[in-house]
Amino acid sequence: MFITPERLFEPIVMFFSLMNLLATFQTIMNEILWNLINTGKVASFIDNVIISTEMKEVVKRLAKNNLYVKSEKCK
Repeated sequence: MFITPERLFEPIVMFFSLMNLLATFQTIMNEILWNLINTGKVASFIDNVIISTEMKEVVKRLAKNNLYVKSEKCK
């Protein structure tokens, strides 16, 4: 959000060419983990992944696609 002499502006997309970032990330997660999602072993919603199976398989797939997790954010 930023203010000009004319009025207050709120962007409807993220700056720096990050348009549709959350939808794009959700699509990537669905493509990477599709068969684990279909079997009910993993649930993915935007930037959260809930794992109810062996975590090694999920981490392996993420690493293969150059995606990594922060261990301090894992429970």
